[in-house]
Amino acid sequence: MEIFDARFIVSNTGYLKCPVPDIPEFAFIGRSNVGKSSLINMLAGRKNLAKISGTPGKTRLINHFIINNSWYLVDLPGYGFAKISKSVRIKWEKMSQDYLLHRVNLINTFILIDSRLTPQKSDLEFISWFGEKNLPFVLIFTKSDKLSKSKLNSNLENYKSILLEYWEEAPVSVVTSARTGKGKDEILTMIAAMNKKMAI
Repeated sequence: MEIFDARFIVSNTGYLKCPVPDIPEFAFIGRSNVGKSSLINMLAGRKNLAKISGTPGKTRLINHFIINNSWYLVDLPGYGFAKISKSVRIKWEKMSQDYLLHRVNLINTFILIDSRLTPQKSDLEFISWFGEKNLPFVLIFTKSDKLSKSKLNSNLENYKSILLEYWEEAPVSVVTSARTGKGKDEILTMIAAMNKKMAI
C-alpha cells in the first residue's frame, strides 16, 4: 500500500464523540516516549503529521487522521511514566480503554514497544488486557536502529520468551525504525490485507 494522502481530522475526549464509524480504523498506542508520533509520520511519509515532543505524554486526546480517504489512523494517549497526576492518568486510561472496547469500526490496534528496553510491567499488563478482552493487536518494536543487531535480537528473544509464559503462541510483531523506515512496508501491507478482508 502507498499512502498518497494523510490528513488530521479531529481530536476528541471520548469514543462517542469520534467521527462516524463508517470506514475501517487502526489505532496506535504505547508507553509514553515510545516513538509513536515518529512512527506515524514515517508510515504516512509526512514530517509533521503527528506532533513530536521530547516531553512524555504529549498526546492527550483520541486523534483521527484520514488516510487515502479510505481508513482512519488513530493516535491514542500513551500509558506509563508520563509526568501527569494520577487522576489525569486514570482519565486517559479510561478514555483509551472505552475506545478500544467500544469503537465498532476498530479493526486492529498496534501496540508500540521500545526495543531498547527489557520487558516493562506496564507493557506486559497492557498486552495481557488485550488478551483478556479478546481484542486483535500487533506488537510494534520501535527504535531498532538504536541497537546493535545482536543486542536487538537478544532483546526480542527475551521478550518472546516472557510472552510465551502466558501465550500459547507469541503475538504477531513487527520490528521498526522511524529513522530508516524499517517495518513501514510490513505494517502498511498488514493494514491493506485487513482492509481487503473486511471488504469481502
